[in-house]
Amino acid sequence: MGRAWLVAAVALLSLATAKTTVTVGLDADPPNLDPVFSSALVDRQVLNQIYDKLLDIDQDLKIVPMLATSWSVGNNGTVYTFKLRQGVKFHDGTDFDAEAVKFNLDRALTAEGSRRKGELAPVKEVQVVDKYTVRVVLKDAFSPFLYVLTDRAGMMVSPAAAKRYGQDLANNPVGTGPFRFVERKRQDRIVLQRNEGYWKRGYPKIDELIYRPFPDDDVRLANLLSGAVTVITPVAPKDLARVRGDANLNLFAFPSLGFQGVWLNVTRPPFNNKALRQAFAATVDRETIDRVVFLGTATPANGPFPPGSPAYDPSIPIPKRDINLARKKLQETGFASGFSFTLLTTPGPVLTQLAQVYQAMAAEAGIRIQIQQVEFGTLLDRTDKKDYEAALLGWSGRPDPDGNIYDFMRCGGPLNNAGYCNPKVDALLNRARATRVMEVRRSLYSEALRIIHEDVPYVYVYHPQVLIGASKRLSGLPLIPDGILRFVGAELK
Repeated sequence: MGRAWLVAAVALLSLATAKTTVTVGLDADPPNLDPVFSSALVDRQVLNQIYDKLLDIDQDLKIVPMLATSWSVGNNGTVYTFKLRQGVKFHDGTDFDAEAVKFNLDRALTAEGSRRKGELAPVKEVQVVDKYTVRVVLKDAFSPFLYVLTDRAGMMVSPAAAKRYGQDLANNPVGTGPFRFVERKRQDRIVLQRNEGYWKRGYPKIDELIYRPFPDDDVRLANLLSGAVTVITPVAPKDLARVRGDANLNLFAFPSLGFQGVWLNVTRPPFNNKALRQAFAATVDRETIDRVVFLGTATPANGPFPPGSPAYDPSIPIPKRDINLARKKLQETGFASGFSFTLLTTPGPVLTQLAQVYQAMAAEAGIRIQIQQVEFGTLLDRTDKKDYEAALLGWSGRPDPDGNIYDFMRCGGPLNNAGYCNPKVDALLNRARATRVMEVRRSLYSEALRIIHEDVPYVYVYHPQVLIGASKRLSGLPLIPDGILRFVGAELK
């Protein structure tokens, strides 16, 4: 009797102290875990667990407090004053305060190679008012500024860690978030552990968070079906019925904020020739791509703003496929027999099929596409350096429209992979940034888009859905339109 009681007690104690682990299957290995240098959606899935931001967004895309508890705006929209959360510590034990905020914003503005410079370009000065108050002075009114701070530009890294590791902070990330970094094995796993001293008492609920890259859709799904992973993002469109039909799984599907399409490098042949860009763009059939590749889950695009965005303008038509126009453009420039180019993409069945569809469509006009597959980090590096001709690469989207167009289409923008520059477009985008009236901004964006459609540095093709598959044992996972999974309140049954 005594021994049976002891065995039962040990079993109960074991259950009470068992480590709860959530494993997440991603479609790529995150290239960079330093928010200043990160430029990939898949990075953000991990970054949002390690780093808190000054502000966040909720399920209705409203701005909510995070490390900043309140804020005020003055001087005609050029001065922002933030009150900061007190008693917060970075994972290395150092204090979070106004000096840390100034360090982070200054670093994002000045670090060589920073991908945040464009987002924070309107910032003139960051001032420490007192230990828990910081003031940001802008050069001009910048209506998207608070939304900018809900993403990587607002993520706070430990100043001590940044000084210690320098560029190697990406391999030793230190924030204030609900999970702390433990280890990383490239192309295999990233392990995070519960932050026992998290400022939100009683959170997070789970002990360990593991991210694993599965570029192959079938492998990613197999791991979810077997229970080897708890959640996957994304689910391939062909696998939606399989996830819906599994009694142990939930499928979450909702419109994304982003866009997908094809970058055309205007700085080198063949796409330094506008007519050739126009010719290729005219071969693309968006409705067919949605139906054949994405099984009706995508929305054909007329630009970077999805339907539902306050900047979406239905009066801008979705471009229709026009093979005769493509042939006419080729003839006008002495390429009547067509031309060839290399299209960069990453491995995986969906992107391979998509690239092949582009290839078949273009071939009807005599345009020959060679498909080259490279690892995702390599794709980002090559497009950043303009070391490519054309590339399949999109954007996960931002709640404010500026985040979907400004840095992509302005001269010298850090996300302007085409090397495109049109001063008229720059002027329109800068005017849009300076007004808070969305009707005025929408009109300015539409005017800019008509120029961009004519110049074709990028072929906007579709807006994807966010497709997430998860074990029904997982609860407490908010579904935010940015598609980023936030595990601070997640639990395992």
